[in-house]
Amino acid sequence: MKVIDLRSDTVTQPSPEMRQAMFEAELGDDVYVEDPTVNRLEAIAAERLGKEAGLMTVSGTMSNLLALLSHCGRGDEVIMGDQAHTYRYEVGGPAALASLTTWTVPNQRNGTLRLEDVAAAIRGDDIHNPRTRLIVIENTHNRMGGVVLSPEYIDTLGELARRHGLKLHMDGARLFNASVALGVDPRVLTRSVDSVCFCLSKGLACPVGSVVCGSKDFIATARRYRKMLGGGWRQAGVLAAAGLVALDKMVDRLADDQRTARRLAEGLAALPAYTVDMECVRTNIVMFELKDPRLEPAAFHAAMKARGVLFNSSGPRRFRLVTHYGIEMAHADTALAALRDVVA
Repeated sequence: MKVIDLRSDTVTQPSPEMRQAMFEAELGDDVYVEDPTVNRLEAIAAERLGKEAGLMTVSGTMSNLLALLSHCGRGDEVIMGDQAHTYRYEVGGPAALASLTTWTVPNQRNGTLRLEDVAAAIRGDDIHNPRTRLIVIENTHNRMGGVVLSPEYIDTLGELARRHGLKLHMDGARLFNASVALGVDPRVLTRSVDSVCFCLSKGLACPVGSVVCGSKDFIATARRYRKMLGGGWRQAGVLAAAGLVALDKMVDRLADDQRTARRLAEGLAALPAYTVDMECVRTNIVMFELKDPRLEPAAFHAAMKARGVLFNSSGPRRFRLVTHYGIEMAHADTALAALRDVVA
């Protein structure tokens, strides 16, 4: 029985072309900034996002932490959403490793932070308060179901940040999913942010990696912090080679993942045992709720696993399906048949 793994787009396997590129990669020592393949990936990534420079890291979590460390000082404060990945799923790194305080404001259904909420969270010049330094946004937004932030919203938030002397960082783990969904160049989505990172190891199907981009000064600072965190790697071109293939070959095919996700969402919405908010199905993530009271979540998971379909929980009776490279329409139809069968 083939397992249909919809837990995350992190479970992707590198394509044959990526494997060949990794085998043939030209290598050097990246701590000395001498790995030509890494240097090429960082330059291309920065150009694709309209920034001066880039830095390859081991993960999106590391990229986000480097951004916080580089923009802020000990005891400063960061504003982000209460559903942000950086707040909920990055092991408390902002506090534990960057000595930062976090002010969370509610994420709206569309993934945005209300501008009035952000403005109200900005600290005044008072000796009793930490200094607000940074705003963090997420695009696409994971916990809100893969929704996409519009260029207009990001531009307006960027204006607010600049007006208050703050920096704006985008956790763009699935940024290219957002650009494909909106049909815009990714630079349109990053033009108003001071730094941005994206994952190579999610929808782009690389085995490892993330790239954080920003100004040359920002990246120079981030490079030092990367070394401090133990993230200075040597012949990393063997991994960067897959990233180069991803940026060349894997971005356009993200539209296939989004069509497959739409098939799953529409199929689920037609079944009375489940609830799907179709307005939030914009990219490759489908959030749904199990309404059928006969099934407890643990039993539901076990029954689906027995039928060869894997996915994650996102709440007491809320679940997440993520489409990715390797999941085709036929797999979506098989998963839907299992979802129908398990509540029959």
